[in-house]
This record gives sequence, C-alpha cells and structure tokens, in this order.
Amino acid sequence: MSQNQTDRSSQEDIDWCYDAVHRVSRTFSLTVAELDEPMARDICVGYLLCRVADTIEDAGHVPPGAQAELLRTYSRVLDPSSDTTVRTFRSKVDEWLPATRSADWEVVDEAPRIVRVFRQLEGDSTDIIRGPVRELVDGMAMFVDRYADDGGLRIKTLEELEEYCWYAAGTVGTLVTGLLTHAASDDQAARMEENARAFALLLQLVNVAKDAATDMEEENNVYLPLELLDDQGLDHSDVGKGGNVDSLVPVIEAVTGRAEQYLDGAQAWLEAMPISRGNTLSAWAIPFLLAVGTIRELRTRPADVIREGNVKITREEVHAVCQQFDGDADPVLGDLRRRIRRRPLHEY
Repeated sequence: MSQNQTDRSSQEDIDWCYDAVHRVSRTFSLTVAELDEPMARDICVGYLLCRVADTIEDAGHVPPGAQAELLRTYSRVLDPSSDTTVRTFRSKVDEWLPATRSADWEVVDEAPRIVRVFRQLEGDSTDIIRGPVRELVDGMAMFVDRYADDGGLRIKTLEELEEYCWYAAGTVGTLVTGLLTHAASDDQAARMEENARAFALLLQLVNVAKDAATDMEEENNVYLPLELLDDQGLDHSDVGKGGNVDSLVPVIEAVTGRAEQYLDGAQAWLEAMPISRGNTLSAWAIPFLLAVGTIRELRTRPADVIREGNVKITREEVHAVCQQFDGDADPVLGDLRRRIRRRPLHEY
C-alpha cells in the first residue's frame, strides 16, 4: 500500500470517529466540537474506546459471564504487553451484535478502526489514554462479575455508587487531566489532579439521578443505592414503577444532593486547566453548566424522573449556554453557575 493510500485510509478512520462521537453522545459531541487539534482527536478517540466497553456493560441481552469475558479481552487488546489482537475481541463480539444496530453497537462493531486510530495518535497521547481506559474496562468487568447472579447491577450503598462512578467516569476525568497537565504549570497540574474526581463524579451522579427509571427499563441496571431505597420501604425492583413516585422522590433528591457536593471541586478543576494543545474552556465548562441546569430541574421536579423516564433541560437552554462562549473572552463561571441555578439561562 502506498503512503498516500495509508494517509487516506487513516483520514477516513478519523472522520468516521468524529461522526460516531456525534451520534452516540450529546455531551461529548458538544465537547469535541469545541476543541481544536490535537486535543479534539485525543478526546474523541479516548471517549470512543470507553464507549465500546460501556455498551457491552449495558447490554441486557448479553449474559454477565460473557460480558465480563468480552470486557477482559478488550482490556488485553489495549495492553501493549499482551498478544491479544483487536480482531480476537471483534470475533468474540460477533455473536452478540444485534441484527439492527444502534449507533452504540456500530461503535462496538468498528472497534478495530477505533483502536487503529488510537495507536496512531501523536506524542504521548496513546500512553496517557491507555491507563485510564483500561482501568474503566477492568472496573466494569469487576462490577459485572459482582452482580452476575442478579442479571444486572444492583448498587447497595452511596459509597458503592461512587466506586462505580469512579470506574465509569472518574477514569475519564483522569484521562482528560493527563492530556492537559503535561503542558501545565506545577500549580495548575496540582489543582487539576486534586479536583479531577469531582468534575467526573458530578457529571456521572447527575446522570444516575436523571436516568434512574430508564436505566432500569433499558439496561436492567439499578444505580439508586439500596440503602436509600430501604429508608423509603422500597427495594431495587420498585424503581421505575409509577405507583412508587412519592417514595422514590427522596431517593432521587439524595443522589442529586450527592452530586451537588462536587460542584465546587468541578469548578476549581475548570478554573485551573491550561488552554493549550487545542484545549478550550468551553469544551468542559458547557457540560458543567448543563449539569448545573439539570440539578436545578431535578430539585424542581424530581418526580418526573419516574413519571417521564428522565429529566432534561431544554434545547433553548443548551443553546443559551453555548452562546456564552461565542465571544473573544470567556465568561465568569461562578456568575453563570449562580444564574443557571436560579432559572433557565434563556429566560433572563
């Protein structure tokens, strides 16, 4: 194959990755769109590597034993000391690919393409991304094994919920921080490393609260902790049942409150980050501010999580938040956070 053919094939793979991230994640679609190169490519590919594992973990039609084996095989693919190839992983996945594939399963199907782009990333990016992604994959396999007899995750305590959130999102926070801090000052790096967990857990806990009913219905996973459900005379099987709305409201509020505890740390992470290697404040501040808006909605109408399936902010507010970063100077995060916490930004 000629060099020009190789370059063309690589660009086709990269273009596919950008298209895929826009189809599978509203949050990371916004983030990647706000970044410049090389950070945009690093984050896009790093996220898709994680999405492969997340889709397998959420697959209700795959038995837990097979899920765990797929995840561990995938982790070995990313281990440079292992001889497990991505084609081996892809062949193991084949029997579980749905006949009609969602965008998520297209990402799993195209894992060889994503891994190929990953291995072609520039500089230290491959090494920085590899560790957090493998920690996420191995952590998901551990949780699948832990609840193999239940047919889906059944989180027992708030502490266990945060342990899960660490593997599902905290590792991604580590990945992003690693990509940013090797070009940061010592002070910036220290503050980002101190608060990376807060940024990631904020976003993941908000997702747990707003998607509680749909997680049960679509994935057979219940992330609302049993200790909180038990306080209301409920158990995991009661999540998503319309007749339990009033009893489930305090549980949704408790998880929302846990997320709120990470707002200050998440803001500190944002305010410490360097603007280098194609990074922008808007890429990460927009998801943060959307999480603030979602917390406001969860506090205002927690029952809608059960009645309607989830709680989202409007497209008008998403647009209003994005517009705040259209000028030459970035807005003051603390001011925006306070305004959004009071009412939707587009209503001012």
